[in-house]
Amino acid sequence: MNILRIDSSARYADSVTRDLATRLIERLNPDGTASIVTRDLAPGPSIVDEATVVSVFTPPEARTAEQVELLAEGAEMIEELRSTDTLVISMPMYNFAAPASLKAWADLVSRVGETFQYTETGPVGLLEDRPTYVIVTSGGTPIGGEMDWATGWLKLFLGFIGITNVTVIAGDNMNVDPEGATAAAQQAVADLALV
Repeated sequence: MNILRIDSSARYADSVTRDLATRLIERLNPDGTASIVTRDLAPGPSIVDEATVVSVFTPPEARTAEQVELLAEGAEMIEELRSTDTLVISMPMYNFAAPASLKAWADLVSRVGETFQYTETGPVGLLEDRPTYVIVTSGGTPIGGEMDWATGWLKLFLGFIGITNVTVIAGDNMNVDPEGATAAAQQAVADLALV
């Protein structure tokens, strides 16, 4: 089994999302035989700019060496997605939305003709569906509530590229009741019915 882990927290040692992702992967891989690839977004992936957009819309056979190099980071991320059997994304909520690094990752892997295509009835995702677990934490915003713009956006984006088998693991109210909220989120991971 191949597991792709995507971390987007700016924090390391005290990151609840990173800890929950580690716990979940231990459950997914109890015998330790899975191949695990970690994509840490905290250092910041590239931001899509004009040169990136021009490169994406240049036919592959016409791209310059510079354009190929410019698209290499996104191409590597797309290959990680294609090669995985199970996807684990850890996402803290920052100001009601996903971290900027996770949005940058989405911009890099959203590539027409590779991860989605346009049809007469609308866009269609080109990636194979696979079990996907999204760990979402927040300081006080209820996960799935009216002010949570992060969870709905991520599920919408994943569906856009073909991934619809998404399970959300919520860890909210971390700043209201840190110990209780962390314990509840850890228990949610322990009790999760794995697909």
